[in-house]
Order: sequence, then structure tokens, then C-alpha cells
Amino acid sequence: MDSGAFLIIFKLLGSIALLMYGMKVMSEALQKMAGPQLRHVLGAMTTNRFTGVLTGMLVCVSVQSSAATTVMTVSFVNAALLTLAQAISVIMGANIGTTLSAWIMSAGFSFNIANLVWPVFLLAMILIQFKKHRYLGDFLFGLSFMFFALGTLSATGREMDLANNARVIGFFSSFNSGSYLTILLFLVIGAILTCIAQSSAALMAITMVLCTSGVLTIYQGIALVMGENIGTTVTANIAALSANTQARRAALAHLVFNVFGVIWMLFVFYPFVRLACRLVGVDADADIQSPERLSFVLATFHTLFNVTNTLILIWFIPQIEKLVCRIIRRRETDDEFRLKYIQSGIMKTPEISVFQAQKETLVFAERMHRMFNMVRELTVAEDDDSFRKLQERIVKYEQISDNMENEIGKYLEQVGNAHLSDDTKQRIRAMIRSISELESIGDSCYNLSRTLERRRSQHLTFNQTQKDGIDEIYGLLDKSLGHMVLVLKGEADILDSSRLEDAINQCRDRLREQNVRSVDEHDYSYACSTIYMDLVAECEKCGDYVVNVVEAKSGEDLEKPVLAL
Repeated sequence: MDSGAFLIIFKLLGSIALLMYGMKVMSEALQKMAGPQLRHVLGAMTTNRFTGVLTGMLVCVSVQSSAATTVMTVSFVNAALLTLAQAISVIMGANIGTTLSAWIMSAGFSFNIANLVWPVFLLAMILIQFKKHRYLGDFLFGLSFMFFALGTLSATGREMDLANNARVIGFFSSFNSGSYLTILLFLVIGAILTCIAQSSAALMAITMVLCTSGVLTIYQGIALVMGENIGTTVTANIAALSANTQARRAALAHLVFNVFGVIWMLFVFYPFVRLACRLVGVDADADIQSPERLSFVLATFHTLFNVTNTLILIWFIPQIEKLVCRIIRRRETDDEFRLKYIQSGIMKTPEISVFQAQKETLVFAERMHRMFNMVRELTVAEDDDSFRKLQERIVKYEQISDNMENEIGKYLEQVGNAHLSDDTKQRIRAMIRSISELESIGDSCYNLSRTLERRRSQHLTFNQTQKDGIDEIYGLLDKSLGHMVLVLKGEADILDSSRLEDAINQCRDRLREQNVRSVDEHDYSYACSTIYMDLVAECEKCGDYVVNVVEAKSGEDLEKPVLAL
């Protein structure tokens, strides 16, 4: 093999790598621009199967990645934001939306747009320098790379001159395009190559090169496209491996949808391909084809196939749901403790990953509130057995709080390494602060339980005045923790947390003064007063941690004085 052949091979592989990079940059830029709104769109527009399909199509067109849309949808199912039936309809829509990529590629193969790429590159670099428009610049930068790669691929295909290579032509001619065995073989090859490359766009580009070069017949090329439809479902299924049962069912539904589509297509394969060819003005069985039109045939078939498949299966969403539920049974461990919304495999869409972390932070806060309620029960526990069991549960919850802080923190660190918008980076910093303060709440509750254990070991009892004081500060702290949860849900005014914290501080000061008087008047022993004040001080410290969580959520310092207007 001479140096010229090596150069052509490297140009081919380099163009494909550049195409995948351009698609990735373009998709990430679109997600940055639309990411924060995507979850609202998905939540608001999936009221029925038809709006679900439309939503999936629009979101896929917006982010230019069916894999990203599908993984996003699986993430939403994992976070209990979408039902399984809603997710199936969204995935169907994503399959239609992804056909736009094929049309963009066919345009790149059919028209010489190389001269337009350079001014777009320049414009993109200028916009990137301006902070306000850098995401648009990133999008144009990725789009330019994509079209540049397509132009290079097209030129490399012509340079390879495969149509006049007897060995290559002889190899592909040995496969009878009129045989279903050939179609099945190329379908399997397309699925395997897409699984390996993890990019249906890359294999679509290769298919277009081979078809426009005259190496592949249109039937063989379309068989590869059908295989790509199956291979592209692997991404979501891999992402869902560590997710919950419903999320894995959603990913499997995508595979079932595409496999069923391929099965019925095989029964009408040749008439359907001829229909797609006629729409473009191409004779599927002619020996001499117009190369620039073959790429449009592939795009036309891709669109017709996915639209028709959706029109057929949209009426059978309940049946698909039952099928995947029967195949994937609920895990016995699903009800055991684990992170509910964060799964290590779902990291394709950073903006959505941040939202999952927010949901997990809310779960963390609710757990800490429950932990404090255990402390309240421990305070009034009378028999040793009840006290011991509650103490063990509190110790377990303290370990859980440590693990949750560690796992959410590591997850946020991974997400933070991606290219994110400034707003998203700010949310990540706020959540890292929140989980640290929530873990401190867990430590504070544990310290309260240790103080109560010390009181029990010393056989000390509180009089009615002390019990009333503890009940008062416990009640204020319970309200503060409950309000913190509501703030994290976005259902409460953040300023109320500051008022509750002031009330806790005033209660602590009042109880301190009352304690000094009671000790002077010998109402109870000094040892009992020490335990009493340790509980009060720890409650006040826990209240500070609660305010810190709310401050992190709001991005405002609630301790700053408000100037009167």
C-alpha cells in the first residue's frame, strides 16, 4: 500500500472523527442554550401520547442528538418526572427528530459548501469571545466542523474512486441485493458498527460515502441505515444499567420500538425502498444512479421509516409498556436505601444531571428532617430497648448522611467537569455547599443523641421546666427543618428561615438565663443543667446549618440587614 492510500485512509478516519466532534460540540451548545428549559418542556408537553411524540421530536431537533434525548428521557423516568408511557411517546418523537441529521448530511454531500464554512468559522470565533453570545458561537463552531467534515468526506470518497476499483466492486457485487439474506447481513453489520462507534451519525456518513461512490447499492445502504436504528438504542440501555427499574424499562422500550419497526419493514422492504426512491426521482433498480441524489434517498427513507413506525406504534404504547414491564421485573433491592435519582451511568446531558442532583439534595434534606424527629422520640423514650433501637437508627442515619454527601459531591464533581453554562455552574456550587451543611445537620442530630445517651448513663432526669424548654426549642427547630425542605422544593419564602433562626436564638438566650436562675435556686443539679444546655446549644447550632442550606439555595445571605426604603 503506497503513501497515497495511507493518506486517503487517514483523511477518511479523520473526517469521521471531525464529524463526530462537530456534532458533539453543536449538541452541547444547544443543550447549554436550551437545557434549563428542556425539563419544563418535557414536563408540560407530555400530557398525552401525541404531545409526547411532538415533544420528543422538538427536543431532539433542539439538541441534535437522539441519544442525548433518549438518555435525558430515561433520566427523567429515573427521577420520577415522567411516567413510562410518557417516556415511550417522547422516545418515538426523538426517532423522528433525529432524521434531521440525515438531511443535514445529505445536503453536505450534495452541495459544495466548503467556501461558506470559513466565514462561519470566523463568525463563531468572534461570538465565542463575547460572553453573551458564546453558546451561539459554540453552535456555529460545531456546525462548521460538521459541514467541513462532510465536505472532506465527500471529496475523499471521490478521491478513493471506489466505483472503478475492481476488487471493491467485486466484493460488494458478490452480495445479491435482491436477497433477504443480504439485507439481513447488512442490517446486522449496521447495528454492530453503530454499537462500536456509539454514533449513528458517523455510520450514516460512511453509508452516504459508499452509496454516492457507487460501491453500495441503495438496498444495501438502506439495510445499513435500518441496522443503525437498532444500534443507536444501545447508548440509552447502557446508561440505564445502574438506574432504577422504570428507567431500564424506558430504555428497553426504545429497543423494542426500533426492533419491531425493522421487523415489519422487512416484510415490505423492496416496495418501501422503491417508494422512497420515487419521491426523490431515483430508479432503485437502475444500474447508473445520480450520486448526489442517493444521499437524499437515504435521508428520505430514514424519515419515512421513523414516521411510519411511529404512526403504527403510537396506538400500542400501553401494550409496549406491559411488554417491557414483563421482561424487566422490579428488583428486590429497589426498596432498599440507595440514591434515588443519581445514577453513575446517566451522564450524557449535564444540564439534566444537575437537576437530578437537585432532586437528590431534596431527598437528603427530608432524611435529615426524619433524623431529627428520631431525636425527639429518643428524648422521651423510657425503656432501654426502645432507646437502644432508636439510637441505632440515628447512628445508621448519620452514616447515611456521610455517604450521601460523599456520593452527591462526587457526582457534582463529575458533572462540573463538563462544559456548562454559568447558571449551571452557580447551581453546582450552591448544591455542594448545601450537601455539606445537610451533613452537618446529620452530625448535629447525632450529637444530640449522644448527649441524651450521656444523660441516660448518668441516670439524670429533667424537671418540668427543662422539659418545656426542650419542647419549645425542638418545636422551633422542627419548623425550621420543615421550612428548609419547602424552600428546596420551591414552595416557601426564604425570608421565613431567617425569622425562625432569630426565634431559635432568642429561645436559646432565654433558656440560658432561666437555667442560671434554676441552678442558683437549686431546682436541679449542675450536672443536669450541663446536659440541658448542651442540648439547647446543639439545637441552636443545627438551626444555623439549616439557614446555611437555605442561603445556598437562594444565593443570598439572609443574615445581611435589609435596608428600609
